[in-house]
Amino acid sequence: MDIAEVAKKSGLPASALRFYEEKGLIASVGRQGLRRLFLPSVLDQLALIALGQAAGFSLDEIKALFAGGRDRIDRQTLAAKADEIDATIRRLKAMSNGLKHAAVCPAPSHAECLTFQRLVRAAGTGALARRAVGAARQPRAR
Repeated sequence: MDIAEVAKKSGLPASALRFYEEKGLIASVGRQGLRRLFLPSVLDQLALIALGQAAGFSLDEIKALFAGGRDRIDRQTLAAKADEIDATIRRLKAMSNGLKHAAVCPAPSHAECLTFQRLVRAAGTGALARRAVGAARQPRAR
């Protein structure tokens, strides 16, 4: 497939494909005139790259994940990223619950709502971010 066909089928611009090739994430198999040629399997590689990005991996991390080939992804790295995502979800859920409480709190003002005050103090001291990082480092219960 030439680069235009890969771009059309993947929904990515040719510039992104060239960038991914430059970063070593995908590889062309030759050229037809000035156009790069790719194997059809590049579409699977691009889908894996998109999945990695959706999970929050950087392109460099994705490249490292696939260094052993698509069939040998580092499971510890995947588990660590899952833990990081879980910690972010817990932090966001706590913030959501605090904000929902503040929205319906019977206190005369937000400044008088103890739950909202705790949330503000935690955010101000960076405790929310530290909790998320600390939770991500905890071993997962199996």
